[in-house]
Amino acid sequence: MKAAAGSLLFLFVAPGVVAGLIPWLLTGWDAAGDVPILVVAAGVALTAAGAAVLLHAFARFVVEGLGTPAPVAPTERLVVGGLYRYVRNPMYLAVAATIVGQAMILGRPALLLYALLFGAVVWAFVRFYEEPTLARRYGAEYEAYRRAVPGWWPKRSTE
Repeated sequence: MKAAAGSLLFLFVAPGVVAGLIPWLLTGWDAAGDVPILVVAAGVALTAAGAAVLLHAFARFVVEGLGTPAPVAPTERLVVGGLYRYVRNPMYLAVAATIVGQAMILGRPALLLYALLFGAVVWAFVRFYEEPTLARRYGAEYEAYRRAVPGWWPKRSTE
């Protein structure tokens, strides 16, 4: 129960701010002119998919990892199931997809630039903090996982 409550709080604090509050501050949720309906539809699908993946990833941390995604309350076990079988960073990819989807819905290139900035910051965080921390915490188990599962481009199967 504690892991679920912590994960829910972190969901609102981190992705909620990054994919909700900041895009709202940048756009006021106002569309920039007439956005083609197919672009809007694709943006809605991308945003919904991003939200679904994000919720799935958070649930994996609670159920499988017995912890939260927050660095201050890490999991007891390495999370490697669900979408984590295909890509090591589904949460970050989901947040980026949500931001890009919002850019498409609103026709706001500023959100695409923000998504690029988010991606650069997240890549640096993963490379210089998260990966070394996971390697120290989970040792050989994480190194084997890292060798088997790509970080950013999902693999097609779990072979």
